[in-house]
Amino acid sequence: MKIDHLGIATKGIDEALKFWENALGLENIHTETVEDQKVRIAMLPIGESRIELLEPTSDDSPISKFLEKRGGGIHHIAVEVNDIEAALEQLRQNGMRLIDEKPRKGAEGCLVAFVHPGSTGGVLLELVQTQ
Repeated sequence: MKIDHLGIATKGIDEALKFWENALGLENIHTETVEDQKVRIAMLPIGESRIELLEPTSDDSPISKFLEKRGGGIHHIAVEVNDIEAALEQLRQNGMRLIDEKPRKGAEGCLVAFVHPGSTGGVLLELVQTQ
């Protein structure tokens, strides 16, 4: 396993990129809208991982709700797994609370599933299986 990305909630990707690209010199290699998650994302590689900037596309987006409660900042940590179904089953067997019982399609066509922060010491964990 490895950290695939750190998700950072922001009110606007374009404004956030001014810091990540201009101040740190990172490059936005991919931007897309994930309709079913009501979010626009930008991916910026950093070492073996990436920063994922998250911008809500509607007022009822989970990112909108996060921004209302906490403001911008780290939203989740994403861990790459080889077999997301097996990882979910292992978590289930260990009594972990899952937000997603089954994987769903995420950014860049990956399969993703979220683990509730109540089971992880307060951190929203995303499992990612690349296709």
